[in-house]
Amino acid sequence: MSQLESIIWHVLGYMAMPTIFVAGFVAVFIGAVAILKISGDTPVED
Repeated sequence: MSQLESIIWHVLGYMAMPTIFVAGFVAVFIGAVAILKISGDTPVED
């Protein structure tokens, strides 16, 4: 494997984990918002 290929694979490897975490947080956020919209919950007003 050439030096360039090695650098590319290292960059991809280091980018994968943060991308997976961020995508997971976004997916949970979207799922929670969708469930709240479907269930018809509204903000609590004091």
